[in-house]
Amino acid sequence: MLRQATVMLLCIGLMACTSTQHKTLQERRAEVQKMRTQTIAAIEKKQPDIRTKISSAPGYAVFSNANVNLIFASFSGGYGVARDNSNGRDIYMKMGEAGVGFGLGAKDFRAIFVFKSRPAFDRFIEHGWMVGAHADAAAKSSDKGGATGGEVMADDVEIYQLTESGLALQATIKGTKYWKDDELN
Repeated sequence: MLRQATVMLLCIGLMACTSTQHKTLQERRAEVQKMRTQTIAAIEKKQPDIRTKISSAPGYAVFSNANVNLIFASFSGGYGVARDNSNGRDIYMKMGEAGVGFGLGAKDFRAIFVFKSRPAFDRFIEHGWMVGAHADAAAKSSDKGGATGGEVMADDVEIYQLTESGLALQATIKGTKYWKDDELN
């Protein structure tokens, strides 16, 4: 099982590297912007007031993340962009996550973080740590299936999560590190 997990993580890492390796900075930024637009539109179908929440917040962030759960451990990595609504500046970011708990499966999900206070947004950009308890069940393939997710977070942040594809059942405590993408900023 551990060997399969290692192979899966290496494959995810290699796919992430090859998908952007030969693209210009502008093309990579455009991909992140496209992901943001698509994620907001998809979440808006289930949460019609998301654009109002985003526009009235001091800032927000949108992330795409691939997650692998292996019995007692959870690992993931992804990318995204935060928007400072006070000046319209985009801050390109990366993320990595590790957790412990029960889980099995893999999934690709998107998330929108809406920061309800300026200090919460600033802490996220400068320090980027979040710890949360997470329990979900997801089963989805293309337009078939469905997904549910719930996360308890503090620090004046609302999180809206959408599962893109995958199959996972998990109950984990995990820490996530977000950091500025030096290449894209």
